[in-house]
Amino acid sequence: MTRIAVAGASGLIGSALVRSLAGDGHEVLRLVRREPRAADEVRWDPKGGEIDASRLAGCEAIVNLAGAGVGDHRWTAAYKQEIRDSRVLGTTVLAEAAAALPEPPRVFLNGSAVGYYGDTGARAVDESAAAGDGFLPGVCVEWEAATAPAHQAGIRTVLARTGLVVSRDGGAWGKLFPLFGFGLGGRLGDGRQYWPYIALHDHVAALRHLLDTESLAGPVNLTAPHPATNREVTAAMGRVLRRPALFPVPAPVLRTVLGEMAGDVLGSTRAVPTRLLESGFDFAFPGLEDAIRAA
Repeated sequence: MTRIAVAGASGLIGSALVRSLAGDGHEVLRLVRREPRAADEVRWDPKGGEIDASRLAGCEAIVNLAGAGVGDHRWTAAYKQEIRDSRVLGTTVLAEAAAALPEPPRVFLNGSAVGYYGDTGARAVDESAAAGDGFLPGVCVEWEAATAPAHQAGIRTVLARTGLVVSRDGGAWGKLFPLFGFGLGGRLGDGRQYWPYIALHDHVAALRHLLDTESLAGPVNLTAPHPATNREVTAAMGRVLRRPALFPVPAPVLRTVLGEMAGDVLGSTRAVPTRLLESGFDFAFPGLEDAIRAA
């Protein structure tokens, strides 16, 4: 049995990871921003830079998946700051706490996103690609850099650059399922933009693979092997849910409704999981329809 601390344990991915780890008998400490209500909860204040580091003693791994939802609100200046601070400040607190432990964890697994690459058009990118331009790439660069204290302390530090998680319960796909279920789905813009998706089941399995694979450090793309275009996503959702997908949303409408965030919805990131595949990871749901059916 291994002791593992998880920040962001109440989110879509974090809650699924906690269930998976606990189901296999691991002791999981959940970091919470309120007063703890259970013995397995540890209070922390990522913005205030506070955490009871003594409670992390004995952890073999620290997993940080905390961060404000990118698509939860319109991107006002204040919310963009929240997106950035919730990631960078929280990561800094945890990385410094891990580095200061008398017996540091063997692995620090930190969230990141394929938004690091920005708009790549039809060009496929793996972990060797440089950061793109714009708000989200800038956030990802700072987010990953905040893990430096853990890395400098000799802790194996892994950056999980996550794609769009296919689930009915949250994230971008959580908004798509009801629309398509009512027959109101359709392509976004011209539909040619690539969406680097991954089934929730595979994402959790990949996180556990990253925890267990000693040879993996640095950035790792958590996406299915073959990114799909928005047109292909639209067609697959229609087929799986047996609903028409006849309501495209033109780019100008998206820009009016979403503001600056529309640029990322319409942008294309053709990210591929080179390092994950090379390390021997096997996808249970590698295909788009497989992932949608699994959800």
